[in-house]
Amino acid sequence: MHALTTIGFDADDTLWQNERFFRITQERFKALLAEYAGPDHLDERLLAAERRNLGHYGFGIKGFTLSMIETAIEVTEDRVPAAVIREIMEAGREMLRHPIELLPRAAEAVAALAPHYRLVLITKGDLLDQERKLAQSGLGDMFDAVEIVSDKTPETYMRAFSVHGGGPAHAMMVGNSLRSDIVPAIRAGAWGVFVPHDLTWEVEHDTAPESEPRFRQLGDLGELPDLVREIRRAADSI
Repeated sequence: MHALTTIGFDADDTLWQNERFFRITQERFKALLAEYAGPDHLDERLLAAERRNLGHYGFGIKGFTLSMIETAIEVTEDRVPAAVIREIMEAGREMLRHPIELLPRAAEAVAALAPHYRLVLITKGDLLDQERKLAQSGLGDMFDAVEIVSDKTPETYMRAFSVHGGGPAHAMMVGNSLRSDIVPAIRAGAWGVFVPHDLTWEVEHDTAPESEPRFRQLGDLGELPDLVREIRRAADSI
């Protein structure tokens, strides 16, 4: 067993709330277009647009806003009022201005681990927005490195943990997304620690790799320091 030296953290819905604000904005979007389509139909059309646009706009609020505008144009057959487009754009701007809400015990977990391990924030999304959220979170000084990436693949983790640590075999990735944080990190050779969030975007769902020896699941981040100590003791005993 390799000694653990580096811990990667996802940001959105792992360290701070994120999906909650997308859901609130989506409800506002459905209210704006209620006379053109039912809420379930709008949910389906918006999710399809988001999936379709990931390769163009990437992850984050700006891509979400553009997908809402595209969906509004489609469901109204090009008749969407300019006032509705204006409200959608303002809703997106409000999301970009929303203050950070740290998740329970997130700050304590990061603070407990920072003196003993190299901490790397590995997150998807818009560069400016993620930098803003990290600055507002008060956690920035505890991270040794920040990687804001377009997607998370095994290659992403191989590179990040090799550049900022001793390679994936000595690393752990902590996050709420099985698809982005856990499965590819384990495939790269790292530990994958799943911390579920009650609101996780459908695109981020995947099957938990429960048969993998390097997979763990926690109730919240407050349990992470004890898990890290357990893994370290196991490595030291070999």
